[in-house]
Amino acid sequence: MSNPLTDLLEKKGVLLADGATGTNLFAMGLMSGDAPELWNADAPEKITALHQGFVDAGADIILTNSFGGTRHRMKLHHAQDRAFEINKRAAEIARAVADKAGRPVIVAGSVGPTGELLQPLGALSFEEAVDAFAEQMEGLKAGGADVAWIETMSSPDEIRAAAEAAVRVRLPYTFTGSFDTAGKTMMGLHPRDIHGVVDAAEKPLAVGANCGVGASDILSSLLDMRASDPDATIIVKGNCGIPEFRGEEIVYSGTPELMADYARMAIDAGARIIGGCCGTSCDHLRAMREAIDTHVKTDSPSLDEIVDRIGPFRNKTANDNAASTRERRGRRRA
Repeated sequence: MSNPLTDLLEKKGVLLADGATGTNLFAMGLMSGDAPELWNADAPEKITALHQGFVDAGADIILTNSFGGTRHRMKLHHAQDRAFEINKRAAEIARAVADKAGRPVIVAGSVGPTGELLQPLGALSFEEAVDAFAEQMEGLKAGGADVAWIETMSSPDEIRAAAEAAVRVRLPYTFTGSFDTAGKTMMGLHPRDIHGVVDAAEKPLAVGANCGVGASDILSSLLDMRASDPDATIIVKGNCGIPEFRGEEIVYSGTPELMADYARMAIDAGARIIGGCCGTSCDHLRAMREAIDTHVKTDSPSLDEIVDRIGPFRNKTANDNAASTRERRGRRRA
């Protein structure tokens, strides 16, 4: 069945997703420990400004301010009974910005982890997780989201629960893992295995990776995902370089030029949806837009080429693989 995301992909070939939500909201005055989602009700003008900045920078997809919008995350802020309302408002704010863009802009309903461990590791049952995600997605759908954007996941079971909720709510969905622990998610999922996580009647529109430990590492994950399923529609939404503490501030090392090169390499490696995660500002996104619009796809990069152009890997597995490649090349030259 046709939907706005697949229609736009067919038209444009490669789409630009937006940048960081949390990083940019902190710059707008959000305090550490506060719930960004509550700003949908308490400071909607700031959420509107963030979405508008991303659209003005060229984003084809904007994510709602609802990452922690399940009842389980909202209970940390005594707002568990407001989950539907808060998610609906998040989608309404993004929808209003998208609808006046003058071009197609997809509203993706951001759905992050519940913050709970599923049984048998924790107390949350699979059915309870599905219910919580469905409640969140019902709000996002009511507010006008085009797709459920399940992101930053570690647990295959939690991905499956979110996917089941999307099918229940009848909302098309995508999902991404965060491969931040020795090249895998915290719960052991490898990038090459992400395509087989969900075995539902309705398949995801796209799968991929977001966040993690830097642009180089997410490109390594992309190579693994592409190798295991060359026909898949793959998302990469990498962090803007590496986070560094400067006094009490966290600053990301990626420049607009670096993120533009990351976008070019992501296209060459086969990604169809490319965006930025933590640290990615509108300036970074603007450079990525130009890179996507002007780049002519070429051969997929090697691990060594990624290191040379984007910087060293932070995950040991990717570093070992790159070192092994260099060693093999050295032996051939000898």
